[in-house]
Amino acid sequence: MSRKLEEWVASQGWQAHLQPLQGDASLRRYYRIVDLRRGNAIVVDSTALPEALAHYVDITKRLAASGVRVPKLLAYDLDLGFALLEDIGSRHLIDTLSTEGARRYDEAIEMIVRMQQADTEGLPPYDRSFLLEEMRLMPQWYLSQYLQISISPEEASQLESLFACIADEVLAQPQGYFVHRDFHARNIMIDKHDALVTIDFQDARVGALTYDLVSLLRDVYVRLEPSEVRRLALHFRDRCGIDVDDATFLRWFDFTALQRHIKILGIFARLALRDGKRRYLDDIPQTLAYIEEVGRRYVESEGVVSFLRKLD
Repeated sequence: MSRKLEEWVASQGWQAHLQPLQGDASLRRYYRIVDLRRGNAIVVDSTALPEALAHYVDITKRLAASGVRVPKLLAYDLDLGFALLEDIGSRHLIDTLSTEGARRYDEAIEMIVRMQQADTEGLPPYDRSFLLEEMRLMPQWYLSQYLQISISPEEASQLESLFACIADEVLAQPQGYFVHRDFHARNIMIDKHDALVTIDFQDARVGALTYDLVSLLRDVYVRLEPSEVRRLALHFRDRCGIDVDDATFLRWFDFTALQRHIKILGIFARLALRDGKRRYLDDIPQTLAYIEEVGRRYVESEGVVSFLRKLD
């Protein structure tokens, strides 16, 4: 913790010891203030990624304006890279699944619907080039760096063709929606009024209809029953008023999931090897299981399953 951060917190009128908190997968650092006079707050130190704080503040305001519950901004300094946020507590959606799962997921679906009404002007697009860039993290970090497997030029070309096919399928669905990009059970909190609160949305983009739905229902940290995934996915379609048959909508959903999970293999390997966050390796088996489950369902994606099986 820097002296400058402590001085900034004091300048905002808070007098307390800062307690370090476990952060997310980024370079940001988080602290909890326990102040007997003013209550609690969360301090964000984004000096390593100052541009990310500006984006966070911007997205916070957009979501709040569309009626999405997010942590309130108490103070921030974009030049210093510091922010003070409302302390939501420590209760996440993932902590309530055994007792309140069904109700909470219906509520989370409603939150996605509201998020998709947020202002998207000026946000970067989740376009074909970015979809491909994300999937390329898998051979770069998961295959080459983590598994230490060298693939041939022919295999690399095969993967590129598969990635291109997946990207095309993702882009076949309606576009232009606000995309949180990491809307899962660890990034949804429950406040003291029992309302859902979303966090970690600063990397939002404009993209596919089903992306956040996939993040929620094909969560690599929580596996829902396939029948419940189908129910919730089609409920979301109906809630959005999308006039498309079940098979087409579920195809959009599945290929978006395939893109996300291929990307996640690369991200988890990178977090472990580059950033020393090895706990993410524990979630690779579930990620691979999702890829196989979806990949074998369609002729166009069978090649991904075959490729990974061959390496295994």
